[in-house]
Amino acid sequence: MEFCPKCGKVMTPKKTSNKLVLVCPKCGYKKGMEDDVIMMKIPRKKQEEVIVIEEEEEERILPTTKDVICPRCGNREAQYWSVQTRSADEPMTQFFRCTKCNYTWREYA
Repeated sequence: MEFCPKCGKVMTPKKTSNKLVLVCPKCGYKKGMEDDVIMMKIPRKKQEEVIVIEEEEEERILPTTKDVICPRCGNREAQYWSVQTRSADEPMTQFFRCTKCNYTWREYA
């Protein structure tokens, strides 16, 4: 790696006729390369293929509570889970799903 003596940018190799020269991409300064310099092209790694596995829909095993009343059918048992839906300094949002009619609702703490 060599830097341009005029502006300090990294010089890049370019092939002109049968010679290799270093050229500054900013100011255009050119410098001939010595004969003993070996140029190598390093291949980039290929992106790995991503395999998507479609999961079968499974029944979720969630905790249940008898401390809520379903707003749709009046059942007193529901599954629940919590999700951080707002900023980190806000309390979590609790979601409930009725075990009788599968109605889902949320309560903000």
